[in-house]
Amino acid sequence: MRLPIEAAALCVSTVCGLAPVLAAQQVRPASAGGGTVAARAARDAAITAAEIDGDLRFLSSDLLEGRAPGTRGGRLAAEYIAAQLRSAGIAPGNHGSYFQDVPIDVVTLEPSTLHAEASGKATAQLRDPDDVVLWAGSAAPASVARAEIVFAGYGVRAPEYRWDDFKGMDLKGKILLVLVNDPPAPASEPELFGGKRMTYYGRWTYKFEEAERQGALGALIVHRTAEASYPWHTVVGSWSSENRMLPRDPALPAPLAFRGWITDSAATALLKQAGLDLEQLRQQADSRDFKPIATGITLDVGFQSKVAHLKSENVLGVVPGSDPKLGDSYVVFSAHWDHLGIGPKVNGDSIYNGASDNASGVADVLAVARAAQAGPPTRRGLIFAFVTCEECGLLGSEYFARNPTVPASRLVADLNIDGGNLLGRVRDLNVLGVDKSSLGSSLAAMLAREGMRISPETHPEAGSFYRSDHFSFAKAGIPAVSIGAGLDFVGRPADWGKQQNDDYTAHRYHQPSDEYRPDFDLSGAVQLSNIVLRFGRELANSSTVPTWSPKAEFQRAPKPTA
Repeated sequence: MRLPIEAAALCVSTVCGLAPVLAAQQVRPASAGGGTVAARAARDAAITAAEIDGDLRFLSSDLLEGRAPGTRGGRLAAEYIAAQLRSAGIAPGNHGSYFQDVPIDVVTLEPSTLHAEASGKATAQLRDPDDVVLWAGSAAPASVARAEIVFAGYGVRAPEYRWDDFKGMDLKGKILLVLVNDPPAPASEPELFGGKRMTYYGRWTYKFEEAERQGALGALIVHRTAEASYPWHTVVGSWSSENRMLPRDPALPAPLAFRGWITDSAATALLKQAGLDLEQLRQQADSRDFKPIATGITLDVGFQSKVAHLKSENVLGVVPGSDPKLGDSYVVFSAHWDHLGIGPKVNGDSIYNGASDNASGVADVLAVARAAQAGPPTRRGLIFAFVTCEECGLLGSEYFARNPTVPASRLVADLNIDGGNLLGRVRDLNVLGVDKSSLGSSLAAMLAREGMRISPETHPEAGSFYRSDHFSFAKAGIPAVSIGAGLDFVGRPADWGKQQNDDYTAHRYHQPSDEYRPDFDLSGAVQLSNIVLRFGRELANSSTVPTWSPKAEFQRAPKPTA
């Protein structure tokens, strides 16, 4: 998932063992700090545009049919990545195997069976998907819930902010109605819940997790485009039919019977019938004094789902560390190999190739792995994790974080690439999680020596830190960042990078048109890969380990959550 928006038979082909024979792509000369072009080229010679081009072309080809997990094309992608690791001499990362099996439950709603009716102080037939989008809270063939709706503000319990929307009320068996995003920061507390920057308490995933901890039967999040950072049609496209999830961890609380979103207009109309004003409720919810409000509205929900149990795979390689004391600790490099597979036709094309998202990131991390294997050994080991099911909820990285191939305490950092740079060299980077741990300041210091910088996140309110695979590591207590190109491109006008980014979002993001183009300028991919390589080596050779920032949510590994 390259940008901040949330989304079979298995076959092995001998083509997966063959690296594409492709012509080298000329790297355009540029000077973006770090000394002369000649000096930088000499230092960066270990990674070439040709090797990145070869992997990118193959992984984004129609042959792989969009790399959906649990499909022939997805298996081809995984086998190809493993073959590349093997050919580079990189050891298998899972006890002699390059693969870590990831079980996936696929739950598909049968729309004709869905009903959602309100009674009591309000009566309404909620229409799916015009008013609500609902899905099962677990891999259950039937979802049934009949209970009172309780408005629970933002659905947040955050002791470090002295905030508790629940106030000890018994909410077992209730259906919670909650607001999206964080409580707003007042002028008197400008840094409350991160100020303009979303914290994990604002993410929809947290809302459902907390509802389960409260013992709720179901939960609905009120959608507004500005606060969610995406429109209603994104909600419909992401959750209205098929959902993928990991098998339920038995250590978790009982699952919700259903999860869902409701439009702001539908929630407003429903509450109005019960004599409640949603805007007034919002104002009350903005205060620490807020207490849950019983609405007197009974919601009756029921639907059937088809459940399938599939298997996908993470692909793992390892380069051992050389230090007798530090060699059993590791720096992880990650990228997701999956994309959306075959979907609705757009301009006659139904294959969602995912060249930028994220064949480009996989190609970059493969290049980093080859260079690391060929270069001098590092004191700590290096793990290369190519994970599955990012597009269906970060499931592959979550599974690895829950089931690491070495003890989690030995994983000192994760460096993730989700969307490589296909547009040329830059003077700045976009780093998700830059202020969450010492990784941000360490990377900034390394870049400063090369005349580069980390630019501020353009939309901190969107919560991008929580939307790619590095987050799964962070959630497990491991400092993590995603590293990508900024918008200041060498040899381009000041606003060119933003224009290109906006054009990609509007016309190619999660579309069949995100496909390989021969005019990609892979000098940017070489630059990004080398930065990630150098930074990873710096971390792996350091006697100290990255540390969490004092206010980071995950400085202590939390208990398992959904």
